[in-house]
Amino acid sequence: MQTAEVKRRYLAHFEANGHTVVPSAPLPAIDDPNLLFVNAGMVQFVPYFLGQQTPPFRRAVSVQKCIRTPDIDEVGKTSRHGTFFQMNGNFSFGDYFKSGAISLAWDLVTKPVADGGFGLDPERIWPTVYLDDDEAEALWRKIGVPAERIVRRGKADNFWSMGIPGPCGPCSEIYYDRGPAYGREGGPAVDEDRYLEFWNLVFMQFERGPGTDKENFPILGDLPARNIDTGMGLERMAAILQGVDNLYEIDEVRPILDRAAELTGRRYGAKSGHAASESHPDDVRLRVVADHVRTALMLIGDGVTPANEGRGYVLRRIMRRAIRAMRLLGWQERALPELLPVARDCMSPSYPELATEFDRISQYAYAEEDAFLSTLRAGTTILDTAIAETRSAGGAKLSGDKAFQLHDTYGFPIDLTLEIAAEQGLSVDQDGFRRLMADQRARAKADAQARKTGHVDLSAYRTVLDAYGPTEWLAYETLQTESRVLDLLGPYGPVPAVSEGDIVTVFLDRTPFYAESGGQAADAGVIIGPAGTAEVIDVQRPVKGLIAHQVRIVDGVITVDDRVQAVVDPDWRTGARQAHSGTHVVHAALRQVLGPTALQSGSYNRPGYLRLDFPWRGSLSAATRSEIEEVANSAIRADLPVTAHHLSLPDARKAGALALFGETYDETVRVVEIGGNWSRELCGGTHVTSSAQIGVLAVTAETSVGAGQRRIEAVTGLEAFQYLARERDLVSQLAEQLRAPRDELPDRVAALVGRAKAAEQHADRLQRQLLEAQATRLAGKPASIGGYNYVAATETAGADPRQLAELVRDALPADRPGVVAVVDGARIVVAVNPKAHALGASAADLVKALPGVRGGGSDALAQGSAPAVDASTTLAAVADLLTDARQRA
Repeated sequence: MQTAEVKRRYLAHFEANGHTVVPSAPLPAIDDPNLLFVNAGMVQFVPYFLGQQTPPFRRAVSVQKCIRTPDIDEVGKTSRHGTFFQMNGNFSFGDYFKSGAISLAWDLVTKPVADGGFGLDPERIWPTVYLDDDEAEALWRKIGVPAERIVRRGKADNFWSMGIPGPCGPCSEIYYDRGPAYGREGGPAVDEDRYLEFWNLVFMQFERGPGTDKENFPILGDLPARNIDTGMGLERMAAILQGVDNLYEIDEVRPILDRAAELTGRRYGAKSGHAASESHPDDVRLRVVADHVRTALMLIGDGVTPANEGRGYVLRRIMRRAIRAMRLLGWQERALPELLPVARDCMSPSYPELATEFDRISQYAYAEEDAFLSTLRAGTTILDTAIAETRSAGGAKLSGDKAFQLHDTYGFPIDLTLEIAAEQGLSVDQDGFRRLMADQRARAKADAQARKTGHVDLSAYRTVLDAYGPTEWLAYETLQTESRVLDLLGPYGPVPAVSEGDIVTVFLDRTPFYAESGGQAADAGVIIGPAGTAEVIDVQRPVKGLIAHQVRIVDGVITVDDRVQAVVDPDWRTGARQAHSGTHVVHAALRQVLGPTALQSGSYNRPGYLRLDFPWRGSLSAATRSEIEEVANSAIRADLPVTAHHLSLPDARKAGALALFGETYDETVRVVEIGGNWSRELCGGTHVTSSAQIGVLAVTAETSVGAGQRRIEAVTGLEAFQYLARERDLVSQLAEQLRAPRDELPDRVAALVGRAKAAEQHADRLQRQLLEAQATRLAGKPASIGGYNYVAATETAGADPRQLAELVRDALPADRPGVVAVVDGARIVVAVNPKAHALGASAADLVKALPGVRGGGSDALAQGSAPAVDASTTLAAVADLLTDARQRA
């Protein structure tokens, strides 16, 4: 049974039993600051389990994409560790409890395949229950499991909590006996390789109080509303149903592994068991490739992109480990273009968006590999030199500062430095490396805080707040205030006065300036004093209650205690109000056209421009975009009143005001309404007083920002008029250049594009013919070396040397042993035909034997590189190797 079918049957079973099917949340755990990625099926339901939100359903079912990386270094060493997995989960919020969870699980796993179940043999199922959970054991016995196959286990195995105060409870895990070939008799407590756990039923019947650690905490009592959280490992169930020995052999993983093995000329030899020692030596790296390529596909699909920190760094490390593993297996070409499409084909039956978004996904992936290969070339050379210097000095440990230099200057990852050094018999001063990294992070943190704090320690802001109290903030009431300069902060602390050219932070007793927040950019304007003027370039709230104005002194002097005019640029504020109100209008239009699930997940607006992110599968059609734009402009034309008032948070929710999950709100909130209940949101931004003041709204783009996340961009007011005018002028220019009426432009442009593509294809065919002719010419004049037809070439005419080598090899007489060597710059490619291989020639062996060349490949084709390749010397070395090989034979 294919993995996608396992998923389908699971969802169908619980949907038929009254559960609402909830889509998988994206892998980035954007609503939980404690998680980089979703790591369990229950993560998106945590607000319901904690009582922070009322669930919209009593029963739910999902198949959640998950990432866990704490054991990333174990991937490949066993057949059970992986970074990406899928968790089937069914959840009850105060509805059914132990009896319902156990009977629903038993029914699905034992029901015949023909009836929609998984058809597992009931005699091979072993449940475990918590030590004192008599109720759960009785339910399993009632359902038909004999007492000797029900195992009681302790808190470490069968009691669950989130690690924080809140719901917790005993578990009942379900194991499947894979048979005597996998281990000892005796059940899960004896051997968890033979008895494979695939389902965990968590009964949240207790509340956990504050405790010293996760294992020892007080139980405050039985929860009045008992919840169910279950998790079935989709990959584990697929392995059981597909009759394969480990997770790397299921249909969603094995094709990636097989392709990697094919490319590298290696063999995946795993037969059974879980230890790497029980399988072929190449298995460890092939497993790393298969797991990490699939994980990278899923992460990029959900909007994560390679970066130097956070989620992006995890993705980058995963990708680089896969690429590095391929190179260690002998593959020197770009690996991801060969492997990522295989992963796509494996996963798209369950996640069709991976196919539709593959152009975007592959663009990020292939660019990252290209950058990394460049890094490898530069970094490996430097590392080799450092290793040689360490050895010559009699050292056994590479210095921390050298490892840091490789990381900081050349982007060479520390894990690769450790791996390569270990291969050369050296260790690395990791403590020294970590100290240097900590210093760098501290500097980076200070730089990142600069925009908020002007390079001043936060304590300086708290000092200002303690001395003068909160800033009187009047951004909603006025654009100009009479104010007093309370304090001035320069780069290194307080200063009494500043003069022309200085950039400092100014604190006023009262201000009309809007500080950046809620997706709205800060106001621009000026502060005019009796002896100088300052341009306001940013406004922030570094600590709650305090407004900090970053300014540039444009003339004269500003001094502490000056009486000044704080003046917001009215045009700037008008544009900002139009854009922010326009954001609310677009949000309401989206929900009207697409439905209530199109809920804003992020936004940004500045004068004349707005963008809004929202969950949606697939791009919006041109017709849908036009409809959203029309609904928005209809609301603008209707001149709907825009009002703002303050309510308690519960009252605002009762009134239907939209509050975004993950946002933090005070007890009293500001509610902005457009046309009464047409749009009602919690918002602290500045707005127009009626929708007509927005002027006009033009949608300029709609793009993907991750799987299941779209971004719509628009312009408002004068900027919208200017945008539409540019569009009009562009159409006029095209019509004039093509001498065509405007309504014929799409057909004319399509015809031009078609002709251009045809010309490119014709040019490609000509280039191919020229290359084939060159290959035929070279193959017609082979040298006879040690009984081999040997062709040595340095002229590639701009062609890929690998492609040329293959063409020449194929053009040589098939009944004669033939070897081809092509040198192009620093690259050397060797190709061997079957007849030559039968005589003992191997392309990989020839490349590896060349002095100063690093590389490898298969017996038929291999390539390598060296910092300085002399073509004639290298080609002569290949000939010598062929002669020596024949003499030995």
